[in-house]
Amino acid sequence: MKTQWSLLWIMELCFALGLSVHGQDKPPLKLIQKIPLPHVKGRIDHMDVDVKGKRLFIAGLENGTLELVDLNAGKWVRSIPGVKAPQGVAYIASLNKVFVANENDDTLKVFRGDTLDLLATIRLDLGANRVIYDPHAKKLYVGYGGTSAKKDHGELGIIDAENGKHTGDIEVGVRPAEILLDKSGNTLFVFDSVANKIQVIDTRKRQILSTWPVSGQRPGDGALDETTHRLFMGTRTPPLMIVMDSTSGKEVAKLPTVEGMDGVYFDAQHKRVYVSGGRGFDVGSVVVYQQHDADRYTQIGEIPTAPGAGTSFWSPEFNRLYVAAPSNDKREAAILVFEPQP
Repeated sequence: MKTQWSLLWIMELCFALGLSVHGQDKPPLKLIQKIPLPHVKGRIDHMDVDVKGKRLFIAGLENGTLELVDLNAGKWVRSIPGVKAPQGVAYIASLNKVFVANENDDTLKVFRGDTLDLLATIRLDLGANRVIYDPHAKKLYVGYGGTSAKKDHGELGIIDAENGKHTGDIEVGVRPAEILLDKSGNTLFVFDSVANKIQVIDTRKRQILSTWPVSGQRPGDGALDETTHRLFMGTRTPPLMIVMDSTSGKEVAKLPTVEGMDGVYFDAQHKRVYVSGGRGFDVGSVVVYQQHDADRYTQIGEIPTAPGAGTSFWSPEFNRLYVAAPSNDKREAAILVFEPQP
């Protein structure tokens, strides 16, 4: 029965892809692979990749597991239980560690990168969500607290990644929904999805330097293009892709995007922005925008994915966009693998 559902799913997706690219000579993304995730139920959240080992780590949020996919073989490998509503995932090759932030308990779990044995449990508070790693300082930043912890503010937890220690906090907005770090490691951009603002933080001083209002509501995901000093943000109400000057917070462009947005990435090689969505909706898609210069962007395609498939992950090393398609009563969960087209 699962085989029949998989075949039907592929036929439906191929048909939808044909409709979506009608009139387009070269669609910007091509579906090249579907990797089933057996026994994974419910919403799937953030991902990270082991480039050398060609592995993809996936947060099975409602499944209460960390899932592992072998990208070289194109198949699911194993499921790691013992996490509660996992959201943020960070694989750090130099430390041979995987960090998993858990929304529904007060922990950040640390697993050994190769065996995935549990190494440590770092206590924080409820609401742990996004994580970002600074390789210069060997620090991991974790957004947590806020409404989930019944507090009027959130925290940006500072973790000594090498020793697995919680060394401090920076008080931020009530819901740190996205955390971006510049390449120098000196500046953090924290999206507050409740107060509709961005807080700019100096990591050396551990202080908020600026607070920028957001014209849309519920900002949740973003990306940086440091070459042009541009910050890309997805909002959910209304669904927009907003471009801001990352040095001043000035809004320079605004385009409609997919509903249920849950992933924003910048493809530096092709000068494109990918916004995936569909979380909570009966359809899902990836909207692709072409960057012409720092201030000019056009939508060049909308590629169907799967119902509820909001979350995605862009790997510049592999030149692939991975979209997490949750299961429903007709099809099992899967990772959809897309390749950019010239």
